[in-house]
Order: sequence, then C-alpha cells, then structure tokens
Amino acid sequence: MSRELQGRAGIYRQLGLQEVIVATGNFTELGGSLMPGEVQEAMLEAARSFVDLRALNESAGQVVADVTGAEAGYVTSGAAAGLVLATAACMTGSDPAAIQQLPDSEGLKNEVVIHKSHSSHYNRMFRLAGARVKEVGYPAHRTLPWQLESALGESTAAIVYLVSQILVSQTALPLPEVLRIARAKGVPVIVDAANELPPVENLRKFIDMGADLVIFSGGKDLQGPQPSGFICGRRDLIAACALNGAPNHGIGRPMKVGKEEIAGLVAALKRYVRLDHQARIAGWEQMVSLIVDGLADIEALRVSRVFPDYTGRPVPRAWLTWDEGAADLSKQEVLDALAKGSPVIRVMEEYAGKGLLIDPTTLLDGQEAIIAERLRTIFTGRGSARPRRPGP
Repeated sequence: MSRELQGRAGIYRQLGLQEVIVATGNFTELGGSLMPGEVQEAMLEAARSFVDLRALNESAGQVVADVTGAEAGYVTSGAAAGLVLATAACMTGSDPAAIQQLPDSEGLKNEVVIHKSHSSHYNRMFRLAGARVKEVGYPAHRTLPWQLESALGESTAAIVYLVSQILVSQTALPLPEVLRIARAKGVPVIVDAANELPPVENLRKFIDMGADLVIFSGGKDLQGPQPSGFICGRRDLIAACALNGAPNHGIGRPMKVGKEEIAGLVAALKRYVRLDHQARIAGWEQMVSLIVDGLADIEALRVSRVFPDYTGRPVPRAWLTWDEGAADLSKQEVLDALAKGSPVIRVMEEYAGKGLLIDPTTLLDGQEAIIAERLRTIFTGRGSARPRRPGP
C-alpha cells in the first residue's frame, strides 16, 4: 500500500479497522463518498464560529435554488430525511397546527401514492411523517394511466416518483405522464433523485420537467458530507419543509443538519457544477480499461466494459463473469477472497445475479491496479506485475 493510502487509513487502524477499497459506487454502508479538500475546509471554517441557523438555512437554500433552477431549496440530513420532510410539507403546508399534529395525520391529506415498482424500504420515510402509503400499478408490468388517476382523491397528499432505479422504473408510468395527471388533479409530485448524479444536468432536469419537489443526496457523487442532502422545488413547499424541520420543533427536529454539514453541502454543490465532467468520465474509462485489459488473458474469466450503469448514469463499469463449475470458484468465494485481503476490496454483485461489477467512481488513483492484481491472484493462484496505467 502506498504511503498516501496508509495515511488515509490511519484513523481506522487506530480503531482496529482495515482500509476498504470501494468499487461499488457510493453506498451509505461503506461511507458514501470522500469529501474533497475545499468541502472539508468549508466545514472546518463553519465549525469555528456560531451562526443563526435559520438565516444559514435560507442562504444555503438560495444556493440550492440557483444551482437547480428551482424557486427555493433546503438542506437536509440526507436524502431519506428529505423524503420525510417533503412528505410532511405536502400534508401540512405552513399550517402550524398541522405541523404540531404530526405524526398524527388524522384529518389531513395523508396519503402518499407510489408505483408498486417503486416501493421499497424507503416507504418507511413516508410513514415516519405520518402518511399512509397507497401503491398503484403492477410490479412487473406496465402501469396504466387510469390506475394512477383512480388512486388520487381527497386524501392524496403527494405522488412520489423514484428515478434512481431504472430497472424498476421501466414498469412505471413515465414521469411526464405522472406530472400531467398530477397537475390535472392538483397533486404535488415528489421526485426521489437521490442517486441521479451524474450527469450534472440532472440537477435541473426534474425541476424543468415540472416536479414540485426534488430530492438529492449530498454524500454520493456530489462528494459533500455523508449526512447531507437537499430538497429543491416550489417556494411554498420548501417553506413548509423548513417549518417541519430543525431548528423548529416539527417532525424533522431529530433530523437536524449542523452548520458544518450545511456549509459543506454548499461548497460541494458549487464545486460540482464547476467540474470538468467529461474529464471525470475519461478517468473512469481509463480505470475500467486497465482492469479489463489487465485480466483479459485469464482463460476462465470473461471481462468486459458495460455502459451506462444500472441507473442509466453515464458511468462505465467492468463486468466479470465466469463458469463457476469450470473455474471451481463460486461468486461468494470471490467476494470472500476480496474481503479477506488487505486492503479489503468491495465490489458489486450484478443485479441479475450474473457475475460481479466494478464501479470506478469511488476508486482512488492506483486502486484499480490493486483490484486487477488481487483478482488475478484469486483466479490463477498467482500474482503478476501490477498493470500500468495507459498513457494519454
């Protein structure tokens, strides 16, 4: 391991933990993302003095609005907290009595409508706010417009639309159709776009389409603080989100965002829109090429580049498949061998169960070569000279 990598892992070694090379993309259970220097510096600077948190929320919300093209914005303690606050806002508006009443939603518009194919453990976020969840359509077949139309009634607070899992969204109505139906019924649409970066254009895409509230994670590709995210959208609904959230004493009080995370999220957003995203993709392509080319000569292994990723994002990945019987090596044995080495390596299982995927977006420079060398050892029983990064 390089001296630079050893330095990064120091605090974890003190706690008896190993460094982890993350080749899965941004996942909360693996720490989300790594914050760049300017984000860390913004958080450190914010930690040095006190501030009026409501004023800070308003100023940060203006940055969110400017970046997304929305009327207003609000920083949250992650995208899941954003779902709670957005749901609460659609049930209560800015009515102080309704805000005080939650999570008891009796007498309020308290139904959240969601496609069955979008249903997940995140449904608990709607229930946490006090809402009831009404599922529509089919999990494995195309949902029909009349099914959504007939599900909307006097008790409907909002429609929630998930765009972060294209594999299940294919059975849902297209978002423009959902927005058309919702507008006709006067129902707000909450778009869960937690993991829909890149591309950077998505920061404005769903607002431009007419979504009422859009939620993004701050701790994924934005590389902001892990416990951060934001909501952007209609000014009245964002105001209601703030009233339901900290430092006020609404349902979102336990989900407070510190001044440091707010400052870090703002810095991350400003940085993200300045990045050369084509250069980022080119760097990922180089990493994937090294892995694919570096393992191409292993007879038992089939390695290829796949693009885009499973959500439709412009991210290349390396896909590994093999005949488990012929190789006398199961997928679980490969995962175990990667996890037991030093450093620990985590890769993603392909969603259809066919092999493994290596996502370069969370790799540090040089880690792709470590992965290739470890896989060579696992599949051949011997190491090799570390593959060299291709020239420009």
